[in-house]
Amino acid sequence: MDKEITAVRIGVSACLLGQRVRFDGGHKHTPFITDTLGKLFTLVGVCPEVGCGLSTPREAMRLEGDPAAPRLVVISTGEDLTEQMLAYCREKVVELEKEDLCGFIFKKNSPSSGLSNVTVYDGGIPAGFGRGLFADAVVQRFPLLPVVEAEALSDAPLREEFIERVLAYRKK
Repeated sequence: MDKEITAVRIGVSACLLGQRVRFDGGHKHTPFITDTLGKLFTLVGVCPEVGCGLSTPREAMRLEGDPAAPRLVVISTGEDLTEQMLAYCREKVVELEKEDLCGFIFKKNSPSSGLSNVTVYDGGIPAGFGRGLFADAVVQRFPLLPVVEAEALSDAPLREEFIERVLAYRKK
């Protein structure tokens, strides 16, 4: 294996690595990421919910309000966790600068890590789509960083494109 390639670091939503950090105490292990990409690249797991101090398991959350500036809200209680999550995001993107990441793989539909088309509710009714708060912070801080949702990696052309973009980003 080429040591230069394995030195390439990719951020990954921690649940995709098999870490039991999801709201229900489970994970969404994606073997392609750990067993294939993990042999090529160094994977850096990040769970924004645990990182910002939430427990596992925890109450389910969703995005609410304005799709352009959604709030992170606990579904059962209405508790607004937006500021807690945004504070974490501000700190974490600064830390990630030191990680020298060359890409990031996010968890689809997550109110923190969904890259696109995350449902945003208004009064319990879907009102539009937005981006998870942490994914948005990463994209805002690193606008040229190759990013993808894990589900897109099952499509061979999209997977190849992501890997090529990661390697090209490393050479910049």
